[in-house]
Amino acid sequence: VQLQASGGGSVQPGGSLRLSCAASGRIYDINAMGWYRQTPGDQRELVAAIRRIGTTIYSDSVKGRFDISRDNAKNTVYLQMNDLKPEDTARYYCNAEYRSSMFTDKYLQGWGQGTLVTVSS
Repeated sequence: VQLQASGGGSVQPGGSLRLSCAASGRIYDINAMGWYRQTPGDQRELVAAIRRIGTTIYSDSVKGRFDISRDNAKNTVYLQMNDLKPEDTARYYCNAEYRSSMFTDKYLQGWGQGTLVTVSS
């Protein structure tokens, strides 16, 4: 599976960005899709995730500022980021938990290449 992320860039504190990530390839179905972020020297951390039925989870640091959504028909996940802060600066990676066939109950993890978000004045 390939996950193509887009929408990163540079923004001033208080600004907004919208990330998108489309999954393609051998996909039968996708359970959860999510966004993680990582800064140099740190571990990758969960930002937000959304299940196929629409339930969501957010890290405490982004609650009330970020909104995750998805389009199941397009296998695409979005992350609307508002009121961005310098500490949001990181490379953002999209993730998909998917099955490649209806004949398996095993879900695999797919990762995008990452898109850089820089928040600075």
